[in-house]
Amino acid sequence: MEASKETAVYTHGHHESVLRSHRWRTAANSAAYLVPELRPGLSVLDVGCGPGTITADLAELVAPGGRVTAVDASADVVAQARAYAAERGLDGVEFATADVHALDFPDDSFDVVHAHQVLQHVGDPVRALREMRRVCRPGGIVAARDADYAAMTWYPAEPGLDGWLDLYRRVARANGGEPDAGRRLAAWAREAGFTDVRCTATAWCYATAEEIAWWSGLWADRTTASSYADVATRGGHATPADLETAADAWRTWGSHPDAWFSVLNGEVLCRA
Repeated sequence: MEASKETAVYTHGHHESVLRSHRWRTAANSAAYLVPELRPGLSVLDVGCGPGTITADLAELVAPGGRVTAVDASADVVAQARAYAAERGLDGVEFATADVHALDFPDDSFDVVHAHQVLQHVGDPVRALREMRRVCRPGGIVAARDADYAAMTWYPAEPGLDGWLDLYRRVARANGGEPDAGRRLAAWAREAGFTDVRCTATAWCYATAEEIAWWSGLWADRTTASSYADVATRGGHATPADLETAADAWRTWGSHPDAWFSVLNGEVLCRA
């Protein structure tokens, strides 16, 4: 499918440092608010599936008899998700490329439509939610979860990370997205026409030495080597030296023995 004009360019791209974090995600740590709604036999559309780790978990949760269709804007990432599902021996999972603003599925096609960390990156999140609602069967569920960058918090204080966060939010918005999407999900859902919207929030927390090394390392790499770096420099938001400074701040913070980081995520369960 061709991307609609409303689609923002994905700020992070699909560098290894980005997929490193995506592959960590599971239904347990990233979709627990949705899990109680799932049961065998349901049909699920997973929008923005990435490398497919959450997709695979969803497929197991609706088996036997259920089916999952997973879509992403990147054909390369869809291929990775397909390979991952095959490695786990999963049946009942289909993959395709798609634009969430214009999904190539008939009305009322799925019992559950799920999007994780997607709406912060699209050009028109309300239209995206309307599309998700369109392909969801009456009485079904549209579920979305997104981080809220302004609500990220860490210890100890590291001035360089304050600069990184300010830069990231500016770059993401200039690229057509909304980095503080978590707090806006309920409002977007209501604007999209949902009247039954259940709101929750949960957080990722990185506190062990292993978690801190992983989190700080991937963000240091992402800041200088992913598509984000290209967008930041081409857009005039930062110089390569600025990005190296931000990456160094991540490494400095990550080396602290008491380092701690939390990412707040907003969540909505919307009854179609």
